[in-house]
Amino acid sequence: LTPTGSTSTKVELRGNVLLLECIAAGLPTPVIRWIKEDGELPANRMFFENFKKTLKIIDVSEADSGNYKCIARNRLGSVHHVISVTVKAAPYWITEPRNLVLSPGEDGTLICRANGNPKPSISWLANGVPI
Repeated sequence: LTPTGSTSTKVELRGNVLLLECIAAGLPTPVIRWIKEDGELPANRMFFENFKKTLKIIDVSEADSGNYKCIARNRLGSVHHVISVTVKAAPYWITEPRNLVLSPGEDGTLICRANGNPKPSISWLANGVPI
């Protein structure tokens, strides 16, 4: 089975295409099956290529992080390999701050929600000065 060993790791960026490959040799030719441990494969964004040797997931997100197992089996036995996937993400807006126009003495609220992996820190500045 390629990759060799029982485990390997893969890092991909949010929004990219994740490609995981598992090549098995044997006689009779093994059938390959993919599973996600502690979760489900994203059926609407997942495709198989090269007779299931390649698992392709489009538009990956942090939720796609986890352990993916490929299992190669024929009537004489089976082998498996686990690929630990981490999806990293540059900071992105969940709720982007919006302009706020206030009259003197009026209160207002600015909301800023961002995410990423690693989790971004949020800083507030007024006229370029930290508050």
